[in-house]
Amino acid sequence: MRFMIIVPASAETEAGALPTEQQLADMTSYNEELLRAGVLVDGQGLHPTSRGARVTYATDGEVTVTDGPFAEAKELIAGFTIIDVSSKEEALEWLRTWPRSSVPGEFQLELRQVFADEDFGEAFSPELQEREARMREEATRHAAQG
Repeated sequence: MRFMIIVPASAETEAGALPTEQQLADMTSYNEELLRAGVLVDGQGLHPTSRGARVTYATDGEVTVTDGPFAEAKELIAGFTIIDVSSKEEALEWLRTWPRSSVPGEFQLELRQVFADEDFGEAFSPELQEREARMREEATRHAAQG
């Protein structure tokens, strides 16, 4: 089961503040622990929304692009980690050991399960599964080439 750990943005991350050397060291150690356990899939920090955009698709077909920053910081994401574990309980155990230094003060992390192919039932036909598998393989090759 794959889970995404969502790290919410803060006023500091939205202002473009970079992590301290200690925060980077603590997160690197944590990620190395996930890797040694064989559960780390991916994890990245995100630039502030001032460097991003939102795309709105209206029902009339109009597409609107709005450049950041975005005001509602409590709904923004600063980073993510994806882990592959045997259960939600195991994922929560990993979250309990998240480095407290990664975010100053009190913070929350959000845990969300990633859909697996079998979760989509019959609508995800063998043909669509094959196309999806080819696409993932190609994306992996592309990412490896950098």
